[in-house]
Amino acid sequence: MNSSKQPSGMLGFSIVWIGQAVSLLGTSMTAFALTIWAFKLTGSATALALVGFFHVFPMLLISPLAGAIVDRSNRKLMMMVSDLASGTVTIALLILYTAGGLQMWHLYAGSIITGIFQTFQWPAYSAAITLIVPKKHYARAHAMNELAGSSSGIFAPLLAGALLPFIGMAGIFIIDIVTFVFAILALLVVHIPQPKATEEGKEGQGSLWKESIYGFRYIFARPSLLGLQIVFLLGNFFINIGYTVFPAMILARTTNNALMFGTVETAGAVGGLLGGLLISAWGGPKRRVHGVLGGWAISSVLGGVVVGLGRSLPAWMVGAFFGTFFVPLINSSNQAIWQAKVAPDVQGRVFAIRRLIAWFVSPLAMAIAGPMADFVLEPAMQGNTALAETFGGWFGTGPGAGMSLLIVFGSLCAMCVGLGGYAVPVIRYAEDILPDHKAEVLEPDNRSARLQELLETRQRLIVEERSPEQERALKEISQELRELGHQSLPAD
Repeated sequence: MNSSKQPSGMLGFSIVWIGQAVSLLGTSMTAFALTIWAFKLTGSATALALVGFFHVFPMLLISPLAGAIVDRSNRKLMMMVSDLASGTVTIALLILYTAGGLQMWHLYAGSIITGIFQTFQWPAYSAAITLIVPKKHYARAHAMNELAGSSSGIFAPLLAGALLPFIGMAGIFIIDIVTFVFAILALLVVHIPQPKATEEGKEGQGSLWKESIYGFRYIFARPSLLGLQIVFLLGNFFINIGYTVFPAMILARTTNNALMFGTVETAGAVGGLLGGLLISAWGGPKRRVHGVLGGWAISSVLGGVVVGLGRSLPAWMVGAFFGTFFVPLINSSNQAIWQAKVAPDVQGRVFAIRRLIAWFVSPLAMAIAGPMADFVLEPAMQGNTALAETFGGWFGTGPGAGMSLLIVFGSLCAMCVGLGGYAVPVIRYAEDILPDHKAEVLEPDNRSARLQELLETRQRLIVEERSPEQERALKEISQELRELGHQSLPAD
């Protein structure tokens, strides 16, 4: 298909977004069903935590390399390969489950593979958005992505819970596979242009190794960007310490009640959905940094603290709702800053390192959380210990109490991280310190696609037999090309 005839701009983004949203729904249904299956099999918070650990750890290892490859490659192709790999893993799990041989280590292996390929997907998708969405809509576009995640969080537990008795795990796997195909087809019909070269991009060119570490050089040379990611690094560490054991805490306190667990998950997804709708309509605060720092503080208190202190379904639902309601505000505000300040042709490398910094300690948090809950806090909160005497009035002393304590501790620390960011000038004034990039980005008028279409039409007319209509068409094309050229020149 001719790229000039393929959808681009906001229409193109919307098509890709729908494909990714449908795929995410299938993936979330599988994740929900596998969580129930794994906890019934093992009864261990550590086992569930390791699934997340094996997903994130390889992402961090190969992030620099993946970012360089994304900037060297076609962004759409990178996204398609990632979706194809995830679909292949699901097919393998389906075969193992159908044969009766599915074990926990298969989930760990699958998490490693999907984690590796997701490392390419995120920077490619983020960089593609920069090229096809107008700058003023960056936060809105990212909020739509958050919206897709929240929507899947609402419907995936409901659909998976309702369908499992009838179609079983195998049926859930098949639905997931179909959604991957849908996402790939959506990408096939959309035009995602490659970025124009910038001075930043030329500076980072060289061997694959040089380009892999360029993201570090770029971020460390800009303290405001580094400071923002340190906020996410510390915040993610403390939040992950608590929320890694969140599913196990709910299941432990409800004696493995999948319906109550799904209800809490759905409440959290509704919060994220409404938060995403709000940002999609509003666009976020003018000072994006307030959305980042204030969002971290408020989300941690109203979310994790309420969830941890709660001992009933309504309290967990309220905490889950507010914990996710502010996530679109945090992530879309941060994404808008980075997309506006980082040149498009280096975003693959820079965004990969950005994620590496933000998630660097997340596997450590996951590795700590499970054993700390299983072997330290849970036993200590169920006996005649100093810890149970001190905190038993707040958290109780039954199953899940130790994990609740861990969730509250992590959330309070994350709140301090958000508020602490205001005390650092390079973070508080990041938007003033950093200039916006000047690279051309496709605007709603679809200038780049129109330019390519005009050039191809002119070439076709030149080789045709001469006629008055041909000459008139060539003059009109030349005039429009001059106008597009003037629009691309920087203002005085």
